[in-house]
Order: sequence, then structure tokens, then C-alpha cells
Amino acid sequence: MPVISAPQAFNEDDLYVDLEGIFGHPLFLKCEGFNFAGSIKLKAATEMVEAAERDGLLTPGSVLVESSSGNLGVALSVIAASKGYQFLCVTDSRCNLATRMMMEALGSQVHVITEPDAVGGFLGARIDHVRALCASDDRYVWLNQYANPSNGMAHYRTTAPAIARQFPDLDVLFVGAGTTGTLMGCARYFREWHRPVRIVAVDSVGSVTFGGAPGRRMIPGLGTSRRPPLLDESYVDDVVRVAEADTIRACHRLARRGFLFGGSTGTVVSGAMDWLAGQEGRQLTSVAIAPDLGERYLETVYQTNWVQDLYGEDVLGSQPLTTASQAA
Repeated sequence: MPVISAPQAFNEDDLYVDLEGIFGHPLFLKCEGFNFAGSIKLKAATEMVEAAERDGLLTPGSVLVESSSGNLGVALSVIAASKGYQFLCVTDSRCNLATRMMMEALGSQVHVITEPDAVGGFLGARIDHVRALCASDDRYVWLNQYANPSNGMAHYRTTAPAIARQFPDLDVLFVGAGTTGTLMGCARYFREWHRPVRIVAVDSVGSVTFGGAPGRRMIPGLGTSRRPPLLDESYVDDVVRVAEADTIRACHRLARRGFLFGGSTGTVVSGAMDWLAGQEGRQLTSVAIAPDLGERYLETVYQTNWVQDLYGEDVLGSQPLTTASQAA
């Protein structure tokens, strides 16, 4: 298992970054961005497509359609191109430009929703659009990442066992909550493991996934405007909510040490450091999952004008890493 504390050459996909030297708390970051789709979503996309093929839902001439904030759309674009399917991604105006261009380069269509639903937000508006497309043409096949059990099964079968092999003494796992597929798959695996592992979900302030008040969220990837059908809170031990300003600071702090990660990773790292700060004196083996890398966020998270316009002139100043809040 390659574990690095500074950027260096490597030739394995299963890479972990030791963050203790950067943030002062012991945490290994599992990097999932080193595949042709550039994110952990390739696992879920592969599992869902293969299940739909086995079930006879996907046949020659089918058109895949999915709602995505970006990463799953890219993953499905890669798979659709390799298998010869057409793919239409329904996203919204928060999707990074580089992500949209990547999907189109892979031959996919992209529909961008510009107005949120009054109740369901952008997610609700995207899902309504997908349903309208499916009603208009029976060639459309919606995998529905929000309710598809194969989403979580992908991580039960791959992500969690990989972590378990490398960290047999694992104490705590930090997982960002979006559709909650990664969270649920990993949590179910470790519930059955030979030793207890504390599962800490990391969510964005403004997300309603765990009952928080709805609010503005500009960084795609984590958080939802409606409760994910896949979520079973009985598998989650703690929830940490992270403000997007803290996400920005964590991303930039990592970048200043040579690690360019995406917004979801900044959120997970910020939340993990906040949680670990409350565990002083305990020797814990801790792992967090980094869903993607940062190249797709150069015009947003790493663009000073974008950051300051949304979060204020001082967001990249000398403020503390997190002001995240915890909830049981």
C-alpha cells in the first residue's frame, strides 16, 4: 500500500495520503480519483450498468439517462462510450464547466437545469426533468443513483474491503454523504466486520440529508435538497456538517502542500479534522475517502474571484480550518 506525505510518483491506484503532517491529526486519505473517470463514481456506475444489463433493462438501442452533479455523469459517459450506449446527463448550473465539457467530449448529451424547484431545489428539478424524458420515449433507461441498491453494493464489494485489507485495525471511517451510496455500502460492510468501526458521515451545511435546514450550496458533490432513499441512519454513528467556506480552506491548504483535490474531499477532510480534534488523547486509526481530484474545480474552488464573490474577501485568510458542527 503506497502511503505518501508529499507528492511523488506512484504506479498503483490504491493510494493513501497521510495528512497528519499537514493538519496535525492522524488521518489517512484514500484517493479514489486515479481512474479514467477521475472519481469514485466509476465504481457505482459500473455496478449499476452491469445490473441493468443482467436484468434486461439495458439493451442495444437503449439511451442511458441520469441526474448528476457531475462525477457520476462523467463515469457513465466513460462506460456508455466503451459499451456503445448513448447517454444523456441531466445536471444543473452548479456543475463545473470542465465536467460538462468532459461529458460532451466523451459523446454524451448534457441538459443543464438553470432554475431550482421551489420545494426540491436543483435536485428536484433535475429528477423531474429525467422523469419527463423517460415518459417521452421508452428508449430512455434511468438508473436512478438515488435509490438504486447497486450504488451502495459497489462500495460494499470494492471500496470497504480495500480499506479493510490495508487497515485491519481501523477505528473510524469518514465518508461524505451525497446519494449516500458510498456511505451505506461501506457502513454495511464494516457493521459485519470482525471489529467495531465508527462510521462518521460528513455533510454540507445547507443539506437536508440528516435533517439540517436547507440553504445555499454552490459546491457540487455532497449534500442534497431531499433525503436520499438509500440512507439508513442506523448505520451512522456521527454526523459532521461542514460550511462551504471551510471546504474552500481545506482544499487550498491541501493544494499548498501539493495535493489538488476536489470540493467533496475538502469537505470530508474539514469534517474529519473537526471530529478528530475532539478525540485528543485517543490513539485512533482513521481513514477518510477522497472521491475525486481537483482539476475540475480550477474555475470554482481554486479561482480566487469565484471564492471571494461567494464567501467573502477573508475566506482564504488566517481563519481556523473548521467551524463544523457535529450531530449524533
